[in-house]
Amino acid sequence: MALENGSDFAILAKDIKEIDLVGSGMIEKPIHLHGDNYRTDGYNVLMFSSWDEVISSLRSKPYFQELERFWDEVYAKSTVYPKRELIFNAFKQCPLSQTKVVLLGQDPYHEEGQAMGLSFSVPQGVIIPPSLKNIYKEIEQDIGCYMNEHDGDLTYLAKQGVLLLNVNLTVEAHKALSHQKKEYLAFTNDILSILNKLDRPMVYLLLGNFAKGFADKLDHPKQLVLTANHPSPLSANRGGFFGTHLFSTCNQYLEENGVAPIQWGNALF
Repeated sequence: MALENGSDFAILAKDIKEIDLVGSGMIEKPIHLHGDNYRTDGYNVLMFSSWDEVISSLRSKPYFQELERFWDEVYAKSTVYPKRELIFNAFKQCPLSQTKVVLLGQDPYHEEGQAMGLSFSVPQGVIIPPSLKNIYKEIEQDIGCYMNEHDGDLTYLAKQGVLLLNVNLTVEAHKALSHQKKEYLAFTNDILSILNKLDRPMVYLLLGNFAKGFADKLDHPKQLVLTANHPSPLSANRGGFFGTHLFSTCNQYLEENGVAPIQWGNALF
């Protein structure tokens, strides 16, 4: 089901598996996520009670061992964001047992003081980047709540169960997309595979073509995939992000399935 940009609608979200909230992503290139060398293994998710256990289980995989070698190398010889101790911050701030929304990003911010291991988020006091400013604008228009544009720290969302995950967990300073690695794709595939096997309601927010490339992995009947254009100005201003009601649709689905909605406004935190 596709919805025209800015249209009003009423849906029973539990009856819809994937909603394309319009747009082609425009500035992101689609990616090929699967390959014989990095296929996701099956998981018995009942064996995991925390993200620490999940990540510990992945450390034995060849791709994870390559990532650890890569981190040792790049952090030693260049400036890399976020700080190494924040690589897994998304998982530290959003426990597995509480995860109910996934907001998938592509790349950490690549200027000093911005990246904090949470997709789209910057530390309090840092000037809000354009993509996050557009997210705030859409939240205000969609939910009708006030957003404090002087605070770009999204930790308050993570604490409510929003996994703010970038696919590329690291980036070299001043060089966007400098750490695009197939090992990061493999890691993200494994994380999404585990979430997809959880027998509970969940919502995935996939913004832009890069994030939409992961939609084919998400097929649990109790979980909802919402897609839209990327919130970057070049993409969002061409249509397909503003007026798509991502955040209210997410909350509608959670509430209809007995799950507490997300308080998207940041003025109360």
